[in-house]
Amino acid sequence: MSNKKNQAFKHILTQLISDVIEKSGNKALNYKQVAAKLNLTDTESRNTILDILQEEARTGLLREVEKGKYALKELKAFVVGRVDMTADGSAFIVPEDEFEDDIYIAPRKLRQALHGDRVKVHTYEKRRGKRKEGEVVEILERARTEFTGTINISPRFAFLIADDRKMLNDIFVPLADLNGAQDGEKVVVTITEWPQDSKNPVGKVKHVLGKKGENDTEMNAILADFGFPLEFPHAVEQAASAFSQTISPDEIAKRRDFRSVTTFTIDPADAKDFDDAISFQQLPNGHYEIGVHIADVTHFVQPDSPLDKEAFERGTSVYLVDRVIPMLPERLSNDLCSLRPHEDRLVFSAIFEMDEQANVIQEWFGKGIIHSDRRFSYEEAQEILENKQGEFSQELLTLNKLAYILRDRKFKHGAISFETTEVKFNLDEHGKPLGVYVKERKDAHRLIEDFMLLANRRVAEFIGKQGKGNNKKTFVYRVHDVPKEESITAFAQFAARFGYKLNTKSDRETARSLNALMERVEGTKEQNVLTTLAIRSMAKAIYTTKKTSHYGLAFDYYTHFTSPIRRYPDVMVHRLLEHYLEGGKSVNAEAYEKLCEHSSQMEKKAADAERASVKYKQAEFLQDQVGETYLGIVSGVTEWGMYVEIEENKCEGMVRLRDITDDFYALDEKNYAIIGQRKKKRYQLGDEVQIRVKKVDLAKRQIDFTLIS
Repeated sequence: MSNKKNQAFKHILTQLISDVIEKSGNKALNYKQVAAKLNLTDTESRNTILDILQEEARTGLLREVEKGKYALKELKAFVVGRVDMTADGSAFIVPEDEFEDDIYIAPRKLRQALHGDRVKVHTYEKRRGKRKEGEVVEILERARTEFTGTINISPRFAFLIADDRKMLNDIFVPLADLNGAQDGEKVVVTITEWPQDSKNPVGKVKHVLGKKGENDTEMNAILADFGFPLEFPHAVEQAASAFSQTISPDEIAKRRDFRSVTTFTIDPADAKDFDDAISFQQLPNGHYEIGVHIADVTHFVQPDSPLDKEAFERGTSVYLVDRVIPMLPERLSNDLCSLRPHEDRLVFSAIFEMDEQANVIQEWFGKGIIHSDRRFSYEEAQEILENKQGEFSQELLTLNKLAYILRDRKFKHGAISFETTEVKFNLDEHGKPLGVYVKERKDAHRLIEDFMLLANRRVAEFIGKQGKGNNKKTFVYRVHDVPKEESITAFAQFAARFGYKLNTKSDRETARSLNALMERVEGTKEQNVLTTLAIRSMAKAIYTTKKTSHYGLAFDYYTHFTSPIRRYPDVMVHRLLEHYLEGGKSVNAEAYEKLCEHSSQMEKKAADAERASVKYKQAEFLQDQVGETYLGIVSGVTEWGMYVEIEENKCEGMVRLRDITDDFYALDEKNYAIIGQRKKKRYQLGDEVQIRVKKVDLAKRQIDFTLIS
């Protein structure tokens, strides 16, 4: 038997021996008893068992209770968790039980587990002062089996070097499984097997993405890397194409008809899918009837259909720098479900009768049909609001006045106003960035946002307030928890360094003083750093059936109702709302909670993919600026360097500690600073520094700066 095979056999046998002893109630057994229980009668196997028992008694799991008889040093403790790989090939297991500490796993004890995998771990007793250690005994669920990267082809074999820095194993690809890939191209490879005695998994090329460095190749690589499909399956495209363009009279008869009411959409100038429209009319009693009309996606996407399954898997549309990867095929997202002007469209509506003070007097939810009169871009609507004249100026000005009241009320109740800067790129026809600018949010954006918030909140209240205790109806909420006390305290201490005082006596006071802080920092050089840190100190918003409130918005009930073209949770909300409006019984909470968990995960993946595309474009933009000097703000500190964000274009790069030569610098984590050990010079989060662009690695989406002292 080869040495590798022998090692693999011994490893499996060690597992079986410990299982046998554990099943015997940890009764001490000799090698003959163990062999008998394993039905191994040949001399070689029995001798191997004896070797393992003696070796494990010296260094591993077992102790020799009496001569020749062995028991486990401790009964096995098993923990289930996710693998978090480190750069050196070791890993930490983050246990599913949040009260358990992370478990350190040495590289040789990972047993082919990869980053993000769900695994079962055998933990060892903690020696005094030592961290908890363990070894992987079973891979319960692979986080992923597809990887993007560069294919290297030699005469006898090929292998993939993955883009993912946490994938430390190259994937071996037989020449027969190259699928037309050429040496040095970017490809997607699926792992097909991982031989027990091999360091490297084996895979085959699933997609050829194209030449490295080309815009389409790199954007598709980002999508594939985060697990988003690059195309719709044929059956899904077919299902979308099968719908008729015309709406039948029977369908119209079932719905409330808003086609004669003034209705318009306000969206980005380059938008192709219009989820939402607003209708406006003044009532005889002087009140306003305002309709928030949302594309009726669930009319087309029926439960368990190919369209539904695909939308659920994707979870969300993904917005990269230069493209949108829609959740639904374009036939629906840009056509039948898009509320385009001068066309009849099916909607799910939330209709509010409001007085001059923006109080809701009456509300109605149900299916409708609209005919949008005008499609505004944000810029066009903003111009009308500023000049107070133009098409539908009265309607827009009244809506804006009501939106201001809704906004003020929201902040008085303790909502938090985070105005983050959104970076946009001017791209040429090949997707190359020519310039970077920060997108401005004005009244036209906020007007739409405030009416969408109103619809989301009132839909959530309408269902959430029905029934008490066990009679409550299962619903999908968008929930944002109160921040952890230690996170807010740490942020307050940091803000104090810039001269900003934060009152954290209660949740309401924290929200109020955060708002005051956000107002005061607007336009200052530290605005972005403080806003980013404040957002980081908040809990993350998720989808769930278990709670209803949203701390950041100060709403007791909140959901997502307004974007079913691009978010699967909104599809669920539409279905449940229709079900309950028709008198349906409460649905299974556990099943919906699982759907919510998946939606939250996909939302995070989409956000990570979007960030990766921004990082790529920032690196591409600065590639031509190597040697240029800029003014920047220290935006992050780590033990190996500090991140600096260029003030002028918001591109972020790293100054590595080893490149700062005037002293030896170390991280002061508590104070968000790095400090020179001899001269005590400090660089702190928010400090202004001058940097030079040193190096750009496009493949890794990394930008390196040097500090100009």
